[in-house]
Amino acid sequence: MNRSNHQVNLLTSKEKRQFKQHLISYLKAEKIAECEDIADTLVDMGIYDNIEDLLPLFKLSDWEKVLNTAYQFASFKKSISLIQRATAKSGKVVFALKSYAHFDNKQEKIEANLHEGIETVLTLYQNQLKHGMEVIRKYGDLPKIICYPDDLNQVWTNLIHNALQAMDYHGTLTIETLQKEGRIFLRFTDNGKGIPPEIIPKIFQPFFTTKSTGEGSGLGLDIVRKIVDKHEGDVAVESVPGETTFTVSLPIG
Repeated sequence: MNRSNHQVNLLTSKEKRQFKQHLISYLKAEKIAECEDIADTLVDMGIYDNIEDLLPLFKLSDWEKVLNTAYQFASFKKSISLIQRATAKSGKVVFALKSYAHFDNKQEKIEANLHEGIETVLTLYQNQLKHGMEVIRKYGDLPKIICYPDDLNQVWTNLIHNALQAMDYHGTLTIETLQKEGRIFLRFTDNGKGIPPEIIPKIFQPFFTTKSTGEGSGLGLDIVRKIVDKHEGDVAVESVPGETTFTVSLPIG
């Protein structure tokens, strides 16, 4: 059960057949009875190599009951995981649609620290940032500004999320902030594959997305643009293979 729960590789039908044949040959050589049923169950659980420590189990009189019980628990946990992933995807779409539909809801501007908002978003993504990701902070000396902090946090969320996806969660995200000529500039740079030049003019259009089906609503960058416009700011993008930068410019006053 432990090995099955930690199995992350998704096998194709061809790979499953190959692993089953390999396990059947191995179990036959070890003089294990019912080797075909055992191999079939193990591969379905995602266990297809290094089974030496399991051999004593298959020599017990009640091996079938033990293996089938483990298989049922593993299948149950896999089903829960699938439901959780589907729910998470649905939640992202609903969140984006809700934000899109209620964008003009009445709020009051308050004084906020932009760095604190960015750090809050990074904390929410800490699990994705643990492995294979490096975040470089180049924070300047920024004053607090009067703004809609929850809306701006949504901007940072969309830009950081897009950057992580562009790098397949393996790479470097650089966040740079600075104050210049009465404005604040916030730059989010990733070293992913980049955005093709012909696509750049379209990325802020509502419902336009380059992500696979179910991965994006196509509303994220349109919401970013609307929130920045709401703050009388600007958002721009520059991209070449290996470096994409989204720059948000906001007035201080």
